Amino acid sequence: MDAQGRGTFAVAAPRAGSVDLCIRRGTTEHRQRLRHFDGGLRWDHVSGMTAGTQYGLRVDGPWDPSAGLFCNPRKLLLDPWARGISHSSSLLSSFFPFEVDAMLDRVGDHAIRSEVDSGDAAIWSVVVSDAFDWQDDLRPMVDWDSTVLYELHVKGFTQLHPELPPEQRGTYAGLGHPAVTGYLRSLGVTSVELLPIHAAMDEPHLTRLGLTNYWGYSSLSFFAPDPSLATAAAQHAGAQAVVDEVKTMVRSLHAAGFEVILDVVYNHTAEGGADGPALSLRGLDNREYYWTDHGTFFDVTGTGGTLDPRSRHVMDLILASLRYWVQEVHVDGFRFDLAATLGRDDRGFSPDHPLLRAILTDPVLRGVKLIAEPWDVGTGGWQTGNFPAPFTEWNDAFRDDVRAFWLSDRAVRERTGNDAIGGVRDLATRLAGSSDLLTGQDPPELPAGRSLRSPWASVNYVTAHDGFTLRDLTVYENKRNQANGEDNRDGTSDNRSFHHGHEGELEPGDEHAGRIEQARRRTARSILATLLLASGTPMLTAGDERGRSQQGNNNAYCQDNEISWMDWRRTRRADQLRETVTRLLQLRGEHPQLRTPHFLRPADPAALDAGQVAWFGAEGRELAHEDWMDPSQHLLAMLRPAIPGRTGSEHLLVILSTEAEEIRVQLPGAPWPQGTARLLLDTSLESPEDLPAGPLVDRSVPVAPGSVVVLGITPDGAGGPTERLS
Repeated sequence: MDAQGRGTFAVAAPRAGSVDLCIRRGTTEHRQRLRHFDGGLRWDHVSGMTAGTQYGLRVDGPWDPSAGLFCNPRKLLLDPWARGISHSSSLLSSFFPFEVDAMLDRVGDHAIRSEVDSGDAAIWSVVVSDAFDWQDDLRPMVDWDSTVLYELHVKGFTQLHPELPPEQRGTYAGLGHPAVTGYLRSLGVTSVELLPIHAAMDEPHLTRLGLTNYWGYSSLSFFAPDPSLATAAAQHAGAQAVVDEVKTMVRSLHAAGFEVILDVVYNHTAEGGADGPALSLRGLDNREYYWTDHGTFFDVTGTGGTLDPRSRHVMDLILASLRYWVQEVHVDGFRFDLAATLGRDDRGFSPDHPLLRAILTDPVLRGVKLIAEPWDVGTGGWQTGNFPAPFTEWNDAFRDDVRAFWLSDRAVRERTGNDAIGGVRDLATRLAGSSDLLTGQDPPELPAGRSLRSPWASVNYVTAHDGFTLRDLTVYENKRNQANGEDNRDGTSDNRSFHHGHEGELEPGDEHAGRIEQARRRTARSILATLLLASGTPMLTAGDERGRSQQGNNNAYCQDNEISWMDWRRTRRADQLRETVTRLLQLRGEHPQLRTPHFLRPADPAALDAGQVAWFGAEGRELAHEDWMDPSQHLLAMLRPAIPGRTGSEHLLVILSTEAEEIRVQLPGAPWPQGTARLLLDTSLESPEDLPAGPLVDRSVPVAPGSVVVLGITPDGAGGPTERLS
């Protein structure tokens, strides 16, 4: 549209009999029939659609729910391409294309078309202007090898922040506030990954329970931001103010040095499956936008319905949405929810799917970060390692193997007394970058040791928005999801957690409280050390660095309350844990061998370089084949050589132990690096401030049970220009 609101309006609705553009002027709805039809598009020339104009769509056409056709002109529909929406709304019975009762339940065996007009209560599309003062905004452009992701929820992260003005708590404006960006900067992360901020709508079962979809994985629009996350002033001012508040947030985060990654949901929408409302796509042309087979919804998302990535109109919508957020809102990348769905065709998942190929080759999108959640719930849905470069992927194998080493294997050993449970083989694979997963698509003609992908294609994580928090992993072995209203049936039961001898939080007077609580905190620090010292791209979940708990709820998607919100209360233990994370990120930044661009090679002591790794046991000798196969091996020492010839560089020896007793670990002897060793981290200590100063006095170091020790070894005479370290 031009400045006067003149232009061409088009929408894809190939099976519709007619489409009316409905413009709201005051309380009056003016309708204009889109007269032209071409290539599945209904279109016409329009005028008067200036910024602030509210509008919607009405579609008349076939009504045959059994065949997947839900056209109902009594329902005002949201424009799928709308940049703004009029307001947030709970799910109302008038939004359904068929008759439902007040509790949103289907009536009878056959869907009866509803004659209730939804116009008065509907969410209207709003025209917004792209004009915004970006003030010479510059993208941080953080290299992948330096990236540290921090997953957070806009409201949950800021709702209880004591330094924010009350009117900014829980909002986009609050996230861009200096009190928040200052905290993130002091922590040492580089990129904030926001849970969905696309406008969303609650599911029927949550409405019946009086709950909301707090996480936002129920998209109403792929362009418009959710007004409920904006300040009250912006919501009152309208869609333009909401969009501008989002842009101001991005501008503020960029000015503070942070990338903004959006979690986006293009695999399903708030319309759900056959029993869902008609909010936009379903009413336009259900069979064009949703994957159906003879009217039956194809569901690989667990929501009842699946957007059809085979449709060129769906592809066009997704690509346009992605470009909009990059070009107009300046975001720096995307995390794709259930991304395996986006690569599905009639034969299953294909890494060369046209939609994936289009994203990777798009001149706008190929320059931003692309992160796949590489699975869905359908047949063949687990696709970790199979996405094409330069996609990075959430690595669930890292999550599972690290949890097993530090938590669930220890729990079994403690209960059974059987020491031969666990081992270190899988842990070493994850520490080294998970090449077993990420190199499977490499062509056989690549030179040995080379791959199309780098270790940072593995997004390493131990916790995320779904599942236990880090604190709860050490406190609970059983989920406590009763507040979700599903009789504790929802959420995974495979938590791989360890309560350290007592289920739940302990009373202060419990005689075992001190010992158990100390062990829990030590395990949490050790897990964080494993995550942040491994090859790959680490992702922290907001609050893990402060010991945030969800009271054992491992599926808090509908808990818009203190269960999910960040607890900002200052405690000594929270500060100490945060100091540990800050120290770990400093170590990661100071030692480039932790961020090498290629998968690691076995170390050669006669020609060490930063792309190598060597593995040792407690006696200081290299692990042999039988050690890797030994399930009673619970200690692993990883040597990461320094960059050759760099003045002041030091080799790193990272020791991880879940032995039941303290072990004195010998440093590797010749021909491995000799020299001055200093203690850089010990997770048996509550804070890095407790580290003893000075070099080690001998060639061994005590390693407490359930802890990580990191040593820096400076070779004798290191730093000379002719020194040979590689």
